[in-house]
Amino acid sequence: MQFQHDPERPEPLVRRDFLRQLSAASLAAIASSAPRQFASAMDHVEHPQPTADACILIWLAGGMAAPDTLDPKRYHPFKKGLKVSDMLSTFPAIDTAVDNIKICKGLENIAGVMDRATLIRSHVQPDLGSILHSRHQYHWHTGYVPPQTVAAPHIGSWMARVLGPRNEVMPAFVNIGQRLEGVGESEELKAFTTAGFFGSEYGPMNLPYPDRAAVSVRPPKGMDAQRFANRNKLFRKLVDQSPQREFMSDYHQESMLRSFDNAYRLLSSKERKAFDISLESSEVAQKYNSTRFGQGCLLARRLVEAGTRFVEVTTEYVPFLHFDTHNDGHTTMARMHSEVDQPIAQLILDLEQRKLLDRTLVIVASEFSRDALMEGQPGSNANDQAREKVDAVAEMKHYGLHRHFTAGSSVLLFGGGMKSGFLYGATAPERPLVAIEDPVSIEDLHATIMTAMGISPRTGFDIEARPFYVTKDGKGQAVEALFA
Repeated sequence: MQFQHDPERPEPLVRRDFLRQLSAASLAAIASSAPRQFASAMDHVEHPQPTADACILIWLAGGMAAPDTLDPKRYHPFKKGLKVSDMLSTFPAIDTAVDNIKICKGLENIAGVMDRATLIRSHVQPDLGSILHSRHQYHWHTGYVPPQTVAAPHIGSWMARVLGPRNEVMPAFVNIGQRLEGVGESEELKAFTTAGFFGSEYGPMNLPYPDRAAVSVRPPKGMDAQRFANRNKLFRKLVDQSPQREFMSDYHQESMLRSFDNAYRLLSSKERKAFDISLESSEVAQKYNSTRFGQGCLLARRLVEAGTRFVEVTTEYVPFLHFDTHNDGHTTMARMHSEVDQPIAQLILDLEQRKLLDRTLVIVASEFSRDALMEGQPGSNANDQAREKVDAVAEMKHYGLHRHFTAGSSVLLFGGGMKSGFLYGATAPERPLVAIEDPVSIEDLHATIMTAMGISPRTGFDIEARPFYVTKDGKGQAVEALFA
């Protein structure tokens, strides 16, 4: 697979321009009318038979370095004087439950459940001319490169809109672990953590702190049922009298109110106990570890058991933290290994033990990979964003994969009709570590996910007199080789 620099590629976007264009699309969305299923005589679609009823996306935000996690390469231990050009993996490879699959040291628990997984090692993202994490995350979560002229829905919102809830009381889409206030690039994160033109009722229930999720589904202390009902009536009246009312379409106004009706119904139901992870035994809780991410995985399991359709759990995107390893990469990655390894494996084991794994598609992914030397991909004009720009390792903070890399990353798929103990695709053994076998684009990965959920990749809606598809232009192709 050859990557060539495109002289026609647009100049890199700066953050302010990106925000300006996202804002315009969001304002257009709330003024738009109801989206209608797009189905001309030429575009009639038949939905495939689903292999999964629920989906959990484990989002390792910040750019998880595949050579230091799921795609180990030639390993050199830390040594002063080590050339950065010789640094491919900073962790040695370990065996897994599958003979022909090795992953990196530090992920021993995931290695133990690899016989339940399909591992894609050839996921590729486009070079967008500039590396803005939120821009790449927007692309991955919606299937569309931003900015768009309309607000693109999150893949969880597509499932909520097309499939509806599995349980009428439970929210169809829950987002766990990501704060949308007080962190860098918060406005960009909000842009794709929405239902876009579908309306508020199909958007996520955001739970940044899993251990406080139970509080979010019960009325405030001292609030009796009658007072709660009166508040709901007053809120509806205030919304209808809002000075912004004239700028919102009737559809989006009604969708927002329906989302409050859904929340009101949940707060009055027995299912709200699913949000209370304190009801789990201490023995179970310890298996997920005490981190916010681990608690998020435990909460995801409880929500899927109770009937939620789509759950995203994230390590959280905050610039220069977690998987965003611009410097001190090896040390940070060792910490992230210890944070994600046990909870991910335990989630798989618990779903399996409860006989839910066969019908629950679990995806482990990130917006792109990382490299010690190369920014973007071969031929890229993206700016080098590594903080420590050295030719040789002089101290531990230089040791690690500090640059963004989009030409080859890894994705794990568990359950939901996918093959078990299966390896798909490959990246080059030496730099540049581009996908050299069976590349899988975002469009085709989304088509695979949607096909597993029983949604045709050609599903589209008419929005502002144009068709808008669940995969870009309706052209995504499911990777049939991944299905059991």
